[in-house]
Amino acid sequence: MTRKFVARWTRHCWAASRRLACIGTLVAVGLLAGRIDVSAQMPSASLPGVDPALLEDIVVGSRVLADFGVLDGFGHVSARSPSNPNHFLMSRSLAPALVTADDIMEFDLDGNPVDAHGRKVFLERFIHAEIYRSRPDVMGVVHTHSPGVIPFSVSKVPLRAMFHNPSFLAVGVPVWDIRKDFGETNMLVSNSAIGKSLAAALGDKPVVLMRGHGDVTVGPSVKMAVFRAYYTDVDARLQAQALALGGEPNYLTPGEGVKADQTNFAVIDRIWNLWRMKVLPTLAK
Repeated sequence: MTRKFVARWTRHCWAASRRLACIGTLVAVGLLAGRIDVSAQMPSASLPGVDPALLEDIVVGSRVLADFGVLDGFGHVSARSPSNPNHFLMSRSLAPALVTADDIMEFDLDGNPVDAHGRKVFLERFIHAEIYRSRPDVMGVVHTHSPGVIPFSVSKVPLRAMFHNPSFLAVGVPVWDIRKDFGETNMLVSNSAIGKSLAAALGDKPVVLMRGHGDVTVGPSVKMAVFRAYYTDVDARLQAQALALGGEPNYLTPGEGVKADQTNFAVIDRIWNLWRMKVLPTLAK
């Protein structure tokens, strides 16, 4: 009796272990193929109450802008906290292409981390803090050192909307010069006073250029702020090409810009899902 029971139990365990092995293999294959986005959907250990989808937007935005060369080892993407409008979410000090959900931290509008856990923070977090303070409509902020944009930050040629995707530029693009208010500095937004000056220059616009530094884009979502960061760089490169041809380019008018930007809002998920597809397999490695 005992021998038969042991034999049956042994066969049962062997079959169960084979099933588990098969399941494990399928999961591994799915991760390698990028079809299971476990890393992106897992809640952050440091922000347990935050919607994983919002954290994923910050991760996707950071990584895809790095992939496009709009960000390199510098720059950052943030989101206003949906539960506390006086807080925002941003990665610890890390190259954008390396950001994961577990790297994202919570900050107050003075730029103080809520719980740093010994992690280093971005020096220029005051860009985000002061824009969120002055613009209640903004839910996402991106700061880049976009190579296409920087020439327009140091020249007298204004950045203009070249086509429908960067149509948001048709409302005008201010240029902020840190030297005007703070003299000769290291060019970085390293405290609240400098951040406040930058936010004032941005005003109610979606983009502000920073002389000899880069730009800041904002939006009612992280997705739209990232969209604007990418297409601002694309537009700048195309405008430089058009100017090199000679003559005055035929830019979008403000009215065309408003109408075209309405379409951008309607189709944002089309481009975002493509970018997300590019990024998620890298999180499973």
